[in-house]
Amino acid sequence: MIRKVTIFSLTVMIFASMFTVPAFASNGSGTQAVQQQKKMVNIAHRGASGHAPENTMAAFEKAFEMKADYIEIDVQMTKDGELIAIHDTTVNRTTNGTGSVGDYTLEEIQQLDAGSWFGQQFAGERIPTFEEVIDTYRGKMGLLIELKSPELYSDVEEKVAETLMERNMHKPNNEKIIIQSFNHTSVQQSKALLQNVPHGVLAGTSWANVTDEQLAQFTTFADFFNPNMSIVTDELVDRVHIAGMKIYPYTVRTQEQANNLFERNVDGIITDFPEYVYRHPVKN
Repeated sequence: MIRKVTIFSLTVMIFASMFTVPAFASNGSGTQAVQQQKKMVNIAHRGASGHAPENTMAAFEKAFEMKADYIEIDVQMTKDGELIAIHDTTVNRTTNGTGSVGDYTLEEIQQLDAGSWFGQQFAGERIPTFEEVIDTYRGKMGLLIELKSPELYSDVEEKVAETLMERNMHKPNNEKIIIQSFNHTSVQQSKALLQNVPHGVLAGTSWANVTDEQLAQFTTFADFFNPNMSIVTDELVDRVHIAGMKIYPYTVRTQEQANNLFERNVDGIITDFPEYVYRHPVKN
């Protein structure tokens, strides 16, 4: 009797297994895509700048609300040596002022309207200080700090390093602080000051044919190779990974662009619209 029950039970189990799809394989490659998607690092470019004026507290707060993993911040310096968040080297495009960033004192530059150009609901938004941004969001989300045109500002690498050290942020244990720049010499200088902070090299379209030797050289001071998305190929992603670096391409502004990068197995996506990274369609 025991033998009959055992054989019957075994038969039922085998029969059931023929029609049961394991949870990890449900929907074919769809579940795999979802699992992979959860690992994608979502970086809000200048904050959620598709929804609010770039490099303002409104844009950074929107990115936080949208649960981005990082906010990307452009750091420059005022005439009186204060660090601020702004992308262009002039205030012309994103404020109601004119002239070079470095010709303004902090007090003067914070009197400018940095929101109305985007929409009247943002009228009165200021250009925030670097300290204001990091004090508000450290511990809440990652900070991808870009040294913007550092060749224009004497000792900007030291000032950024000092600001982080004063807050004991120079020894992150979760890679939630990354410093990057198009100026690779500046990246090297910053890395020498902040050896425990991950650094990245930004790469424009001129780096489309970057060699393995150049990637190997970058690894001596950088942990990330972050290129213009237009030069990203499967081969480039593989070579960056083989070199031991991660790759966060920029700047996604459409769902199609996000999907293309996702399929190429990049590590993160820098985007004006964080929702595009979350909405990658699941394949069936």
